[in-house]
Amino acid sequence: MINKATFGAGCFWGIEALFSRQDGVLKTSVGYMGGAIEQPTYRQVCTGTTDHVEVVQVEFDEQIISYEQLLMGFWANHDPTTVNRQGPDIGTQYRSVVFYHSQDQQQQAQDLLSQLQQTGIYSRPIVTTIEAAQTYWLAEDYHQQYLAKRGQSSCQIN
Repeated sequence: MINKATFGAGCFWGIEALFSRQDGVLKTSVGYMGGAIEQPTYRQVCTGTTDHVEVVQVEFDEQIISYEQLLMGFWANHDPTTVNRQGPDIGTQYRSVVFYHSQDQQQQAQDLLSQLQQTGIYSRPIVTTIEAAQTYWLAEDYHQQYLAKRGQSSCQIN
């Protein structure tokens, strides 16, 4: 069955590159979710005044990769303990968030978040929010597969 997942984990370029390489992921795109205006632009979102989050939307085949596996990848590949910040990127548009598309996704995200909190693997509390998916606004074309178009696999500078 084909399903959809949406995550905010800092700059959307890196998290899109991560998910696009996963077996079972059929398609990724980057965009904006959670804000107050319609059809936001990157320039508007970067002001931090729209309440939108930079997100990656993932279409995946549940027969190959589970939602729980996507969640684990999400939490393992960014710092879920920093509020409105990932590395050098600061602002509400970079907050850590899981946007769920069903009650099952909501429950899985909440259960896994609780489990991660209890393991103590993070020295600070996880601040990731779990919110109902809202309108997804596709980001400008030049942001789509940004790193892949440049022959890069991550945002890391060597």
